[in-house]
Amino acid sequence: MPNIKELEDFATQVRRDILRQVHKVNSGHPGGSLGCTEFFTALYQEVMDHDTDFNMDGKDEDIFFLSNGHISPVFYSVLARSGYFPVEELSTFRLIDSRLQGHPTTHEGLPGIRVASGSLGQGMSVALGAAQAKKLNGDKHLVYTLHGDGELQEGQNWEAIMYAAGNKVDNIISTVDLNGQQIDGSTETVLPMGNLKAKFEAFGWDVMEIENGNDITQVLDGLAEAKNRTGKGKPVCILMTTVMGHGVDFMMHTHAWHGKAPDDEQLEKALAQNPATLGDY
Repeated sequence: MPNIKELEDFATQVRRDILRQVHKVNSGHPGGSLGCTEFFTALYQEVMDHDTDFNMDGKDEDIFFLSNGHISPVFYSVLARSGYFPVEELSTFRLIDSRLQGHPTTHEGLPGIRVASGSLGQGMSVALGAAQAKKLNGDKHLVYTLHGDGELQEGQNWEAIMYAAGNKVDNIISTVDLNGQQIDGSTETVLPMGNLKAKFEAFGWDVMEIENGNDITQVLDGLAEAKNRTGKGKPVCILMTTVMGHGVDFMMHTHAWHGKAPDDEQLEKALAQNPATLGDY
């Protein structure tokens, strides 16, 4: 089990991977990826019971679904550095014939990817099917999901959220990344969503909060508490506050880096703030 310093070093290296991936092809989504680095690090390095000898059925292990698939750079980096595929393959991000497409897809057969997630708002529905399948199979493992806050503006989410509580799908933990930003501006400007905690609770979920999703200790504690709340008749939601672009000072607190790659000078500045800890690919 890694200690906090090792997890923080892992997250720092993942940030370097994110920046280098999107810079090389001048394409991708660094902002949300950087903001969710601690979450992915905690999930794959400590929290989930998962098998890097990947099997799409996911039997007898915890499984994860990324709904806001545009933050694929952080997902790919963590999967690679957790042992799902060679770290060197990160250099093929978004290239022709690469298994590492801009949004995760399944037909390339990339280990760790269980669903294509290009169109937003669909991850919850898929995850609920998997969670119910685990119940039918007598599998006590959990299903984890991640969603963007702006993504909740998609109506399919709320049908799925209602379904989950109505059918007592209590083996799922769905985390919402509350960074307050989306492609066209702040979520408050584009479409205010009001009190999400009250909304999820009104739909019958058990809701908890992580105040600082860029603090690895808070993320670990929050995920542990969420796990303790499963199996009690309600689906579990984590509302996790993060900073878009976290770890790179000029990318933070703005939607400008939602889908924009750094140029050469910007990359140099960003990497200087995130020194190599595990070695670059």
